[in-house]
Amino acid sequence: MDILTAADEDFVHFTRPPGPRLPRAYRHWRESYFFVAHPDRADGDVLLVTLGHHPYRGVVDAYVMVRVDGRLRFDRFSRPAGGDRPDPVAGPVAVTVEEPYRRVGVRASGPGVPVPLELTFTARTAPHALPRGVLDGPGGPVWDQRHMFQSGWFDGAYWVDGERRPVRRWWGQRDHSWGVRDHRNVPAWMWFAVQLPDGMLGLWCWEYPDGSRVFTEGCWAPAGDAPPVPLTSFTHELDWTGADGSPVGYGRDGEAVTGLAGTVTTAFADGSTIRLTGAGAWSARYGRLGGGQQLMAVRTDDGRTGTAIYEITGARHHRFFPVARATGVPQR
Repeated sequence: MDILTAADEDFVHFTRPPGPRLPRAYRHWRESYFFVAHPDRADGDVLLVTLGHHPYRGVVDAYVMVRVDGRLRFDRFSRPAGGDRPDPVAGPVAVTVEEPYRRVGVRASGPGVPVPLELTFTARTAPHALPRGVLDGPGGPVWDQRHMFQSGWFDGAYWVDGERRPVRRWWGQRDHSWGVRDHRNVPAWMWFAVQLPDGMLGLWCWEYPDGSRVFTEGCWAPAGDAPPVPLTSFTHELDWTGADGSPVGYGRDGEAVTGLAGTVTTAFADGSTIRLTGAGAWSARYGRLGGGQQLMAVRTDDGRTGTAIYEITGARHHRFFPVARATGVPQR
């Protein structure tokens, strides 16, 4: 997928096979929009909305996950899909592509929404399309997917206990992905969305339980319309941290974990490198799926500062998830 078309912005990537029922291989197929917005400081609020089509289950669902005043809130909404190409709406949550790869509206407003919000995403960088990634497990495909991400500015408002709070030039990221993703049996994936004044560093990495690599892709996307520069290498030295900021083990369910800290080193096709040092705290927790997202304060080796979302999730990994929580996790 070297070129993204305007049609790729829509829920159009699933074609139902012949017959009345979908084969089990499609059980974990989904197409998802994902948006995360935050200010340029790591102690601020975080607004996260994801909306997905699940053909095997015949539903469109949405998650609203936010951190406001240090408190995590969550809710889920669902509706019958009603066809092969459903509208991107689930109850009070809706996504509206106003101009492909330039402007997208995100709304979560109505009964049951923990923190109502109305946001507009405006592109800050060009989009970046990742190549297809595949991972098979003992019970079938765990992951077979395509993925696009893009940095942007968010404007609008959200409401906390009836109080309107404006969103003005928050930065963040959006993703659009489609394919098979059996989250419960993923060994470990890392998704990093780093916002710096001059651009976005985005990457996605999957690892086996022993830390060997399945897939590593990403880019440096400069602010503006210049094409992203592909990632060529990535290493990480990250630790879960506890309430006092010291490293702690995740154990089985991460009860002692409150944050994340460490370094990330990246290199790109133009010969440039970025080394990031960062620390942060939970902005979303994934419960029994393991891990979640952290809002990080980051500094580059040349002195630039920014904020980032680091997502680390999975069921078995020697460093991040030492106690297995699933039996279908692929081994190298």
